[in-house]
Amino acid sequence: MRVYAAMRDRLFSVRTDEPRATTHLVGHAIECVDANDSWAFCGTFESGLFRRDDEGSWGRVGMETLPDSVTAVELSPHNVDELWVGTEPSRVFHSVDAGESWERLDGLTELSSAGSWSFPPRPETHHVRWIEQDPNDAGRLYVGVEAGALVISPDGGESWIDRPGGSRLDNHQLATHADTSGRVYSAAGDGYAESDDWGEHWTHPQDGLGHRYVWSVAVDPGDPDTVLVSAASGARAAHRTPESYVYRRRGDGEWSRIGEAVVAESGLPTGEGVYRYVLSPGERRGEFYALSNTGLFRSDDAGVTWDRIEMGWPDECQEMTARGLAVVVE
Repeated sequence: MRVYAAMRDRLFSVRTDEPRATTHLVGHAIECVDANDSWAFCGTFESGLFRRDDEGSWGRVGMETLPDSVTAVELSPHNVDELWVGTEPSRVFHSVDAGESWERLDGLTELSSAGSWSFPPRPETHHVRWIEQDPNDAGRLYVGVEAGALVISPDGGESWIDRPGGSRLDNHQLATHADTSGRVYSAAGDGYAESDDWGEHWTHPQDGLGHRYVWSVAVDPGDPDTVLVSAASGARAAHRTPESYVYRRRGDGEWSRIGEAVVAESGLPTGEGVYRYVLSPGERRGEFYALSNTGLFRSDDAGVTWDRIEMGWPDECQEMTARGLAVVVE
């Protein structure tokens, strides 16, 4: 198993069976990462999109087409060479040849809500924070704009649906599950949300969720009804004066905070001093990964207990926010 763990200014490639970590792209302002068993891509804020070659080196791709600020990347679950990229300002680009050529998808910024999109730290602009391609419908894309909208394309970017009923406005991460057609999960700054009809309508199951600024969401690979989220009381607690938490929900039950009684019981540090976790499912039922300034962790019992992956965590990373996680089988 290999995990790509992105921090604010570097990318770790971690072999979990050893474990052994190599460090890449040091000094770049990293925004996102995704990988499959053939390719790995990493988006940066100032240097565009990087791709890992067969020898493990990283080189920039799409320089003639993509903006310098790449804020989201999604490798297709349907085609190993297909990927989608989101940028600042908000645009979506598509490649079917692993980044050798690109098509810009039109119409996104012509939506009626686009005039109100604004990223609070830089209110003059906005960006695509997340792209999720539906695993059961290759033409359906879910796109989160930070901040201002969830938008959906039912036809690979030919047309767009703006702000479907009940959707969140500040979507940070979206998730789907191959075993449940039509299910979509959203971690958003204005709360958690779920859809069971391909994103057309949304509900807001938040009972037990004591912190409503939700950053990341991950779904059990073997159980679409087991969901983990990372959350904080607000943006400042998530990103600046850290105090963040992880919650779990099963079925129609309430959310329960991991480590609420005694943090040491779970093995996952939460609370004061912890920036918001980035979460990712693994490959097997009950397997999850979590990344924050406190390190990289793994659970094999659906988040009940966690083990630290001992990879030699650098001191300087203790003051950084995590940017992304991608887990692949090699």
